[in-house]
Amino acid sequence: MERVPVLVIGGGYAGLSAATLLAWREVPVMLVERHPSTSVQPKAFGAGPRAVELLRPVQGLEEELTEVGAGAGEDLRIAIARDLTDPEPHLLLDGEWEHLALAGLTPAATVRAPQADIERVLRVKAEELGADLRFSTELISLEQDDGGVTALIRDKDGDHLVRAEYVVAADGHHSPLRHALDVPTSGKGELGRMCSIMFDADLSDLVREREVTLWYLRNDTFTGALVTGAGAGAHVLGVHHSEGESTADFTHERCVELVRLATGRPELDVRILDRTTFGIAHLLADTYQVGRVFFAGDAAHTMPPTGGQGGSAALQDGADLAWRLWLVLTGQAGPEFMDTYDAERRPIGALTADAQLAELGRRMPPAARVGYPEPLEDPLNALFGHRYHSTAILDEPGDDGSILENPRQGGGRPGSRAPHLVLDWDGQHISTIDLFGSGFVLMAAKQGGQTWMDAGRVVKERLGVHLTRLPVDDELLDVEGRFAEQYGVSGGGAVLVRPDGYVAWRAARAELDAVEALERALRAILSR
Repeated sequence: MERVPVLVIGGGYAGLSAATLLAWREVPVMLVERHPSTSVQPKAFGAGPRAVELLRPVQGLEEELTEVGAGAGEDLRIAIARDLTDPEPHLLLDGEWEHLALAGLTPAATVRAPQADIERVLRVKAEELGADLRFSTELISLEQDDGGVTALIRDKDGDHLVRAEYVVAADGHHSPLRHALDVPTSGKGELGRMCSIMFDADLSDLVREREVTLWYLRNDTFTGALVTGAGAGAHVLGVHHSEGESTADFTHERCVELVRLATGRPELDVRILDRTTFGIAHLLADTYQVGRVFFAGDAAHTMPPTGGQGGSAALQDGADLAWRLWLVLTGQAGPEFMDTYDAERRPIGALTADAQLAELGRRMPPAARVGYPEPLEDPLNALFGHRYHSTAILDEPGDDGSILENPRQGGGRPGSRAPHLVLDWDGQHISTIDLFGSGFVLMAAKQGGQTWMDAGRVVKERLGVHLTRLPVDDELLDVEGRFAEQYGVSGGGAVLVRPDGYVAWRAARAELDAVEALERALRAILSR
């Protein structure tokens, strides 16, 4: 029987991000995926900057991800049209808006690459870091007991038993593990099916300067979506099944015809590269945890693709599980700390899925869908302004319990993402975001903050916790003079930031017994 601390089921976004970040933290991990490789179809397009923030601590990873998306251009424009020749498309999103919206919020890039390319980069990085990735390998059964999980896996050489302490269930929207463990679900369920057609054609004269454009197409023949690449090369057309249609109806000849209709070029030279059918669904697991098994990605929340946040949510789930499992497996946190994953990620998963559902109603006919939620007033709030509430967050008195806030307002409240600020470190400008990822970070202004730095040294040794102490305006210079205001510690206080860049606790002002206050906070946060 093989033994490993963490077994990951599924080699998509959630599974690969979990495996990569566990291996980076030197936690042995095995990933099994029933398919022979990572995705062939492009699938989701792009990874948002919040997901990239969680991946960028791995040296070189952000650069490699942005490189595979370099050919796609910087701006994403989304429009509704009849076909690509439509002279008056209805513009839903202009890339310039995105640049303006994100300015000053994050140093992380938005990766403009298909899921297939991003998965390949993550696979290579995970293997470089020592993760044991096994493709063409299927989970057959799984049993839990008080001490761990025993899994039966099958590969080309037969059946094998694996003993793990924890399992990450990232096995897709159908999730055999979710069914096997009788996890109830809610949501609208399956909303329809699409045929995804990957094709090669020269669209240079059509895309012109619109290098990466997502088109929602509405015409007399079909409704669907088209993602165009940079002129010549591969593109993807998704077409909704009409009532009574099946996969067999999308023959090679019909796919060519649909591509020509979508592009408005009846004589276009088209080469079909691949086609597959998938369901569009709105399905939410009612719990993300069953004993030692944790659900992530589509296994936890299947959402319509409209809005483009499903892939980023999956990447964040995997990254989130990685740092929590690391804390527990290294003894820094108690076993009950894992309960905070469901408490924090499930409300955000539901909010994101509902937002994507609302966009489906807005972008694809029928335009008004009965019972669908309203689109978010400000999508930016969902990208960077979601708030967590759990035992791993020590809310302040009077906290309103909200799960969304305006990230531009800052404030550094516990449960909020730590604001991005520019700091100077030995003549080099860095972001506060660059300080997070490898452990907890205790930050305080130099003026009145030395007591907290001394307390941090004591508590770090007592609890054996990875804790970095950073007095701002000592080695790190607050370039814009905004640290105290943005983090809410103007009275000589301190702020404790988790490995995921979220504020876990804050002392708004100096305290007489800083050691006792900090130790009490960390013990509560870590379920110690």
